[in-house]
Amino acid sequence: MARSLRFEYAGAVYHVMARGDGGKAIFVVKDEPLLFLHRLGEVCRSCGWRVHAWTLMGNHFHLLLETPEPNLVSGMRLLLGAFSQAWNRLHSRRGHVFQGRYKSVPVAGAGAGDASQFKVVADYIHLNAARAGLAGGEHGKLVGYAWSSLPAYLSGKAPLWQVSDRVLAAHQLATDARGRLAYVDYLEARAAENGGKFSPEASAALRRGWYLGDESFRDRLLALVEKGNKALRKGGSHSGKAVAAHGEREAERLVAVGLRELELCDEDEKLLSARKGDPRKVALATLLRTHTSISNQWIAKRLEMGHDRSVSRLIRQAADHNEVRKHLQHLEQMLQCED
Repeated sequence: MARSLRFEYAGAVYHVMARGDGGKAIFVVKDEPLLFLHRLGEVCRSCGWRVHAWTLMGNHFHLLLETPEPNLVSGMRLLLGAFSQAWNRLHSRRGHVFQGRYKSVPVAGAGAGDASQFKVVADYIHLNAARAGLAGGEHGKLVGYAWSSLPAYLSGKAPLWQVSDRVLAAHQLATDARGRLAYVDYLEARAAENGGKFSPEASAALRRGWYLGDESFRDRLLALVEKGNKALRKGGSHSGKAVAAHGEREAERLVAVGLRELELCDEDEKLLSARKGDPRKVALATLLRTHTSISNQWIAKRLEMGHDRSVSRLIRQAADHNEVRKHLQHLEQMLQCED
């Protein structure tokens, strides 16, 4: 089955969602949501992300996320990878924490011609606890649900990576304490009135749409596809033959340079004779995963590293291996010199 597109461009806004593997709960005891928020803050600082709304809901999460730079894919890889490893350590287990791929739907930002979808997504995220019967109306104050961005809207005390001005502006509210209180009161009223429910049409669009915005926003996204914009990253079976070929050409270029730099360039004979977990191979594999959309299967075959699961495991362990880190640093410096 074809996978959904990953749109990446400067200033993009997304509704990002991911669910626990098999529907299992991942945010139950206090340590779990705190761990996720800590990792989210780290990624926001390193990637420059801004989060306009978020909620953690037992077995899934929602983010209304802005990326000033086109780095959604690399940032989400860091976020989900780091959290999954930490969550598994916390529970002394192995395996997947999240179910399949995360979903990322481009949203027309508050600065676009149509800000309606931006505020709809923010409201949808903040009203999740009400729809789940965890807060709001007869279940108490919606703002009393701790694992969402709404309490910070009321208090004005948010981490640096969480911002409220664009949501308030989309609702035509002031960005001061009075505006924040008006927004919270509006959501409390919605939660009390109908449990935070949305119309069937709006719910379907939020869950299954490939974008959220007006026609001009849709046309902008389609133009990225049609023009083959480099800021649009696509990976996997949805890429199309031309994009897939471009990705493989770039990966082959990095392999050729990397093999030369790491003294593994005597054609395939020297590459084959080096063990599958050779630190030089692992460093080059890590570079490929970081700088291209190429698959682990491709890397395993091209670098003679055995099964793709072995490649995935070795890349995860790379940060703890001094020799791999040394080779990877050399390769990264080499790429910087190219720039």
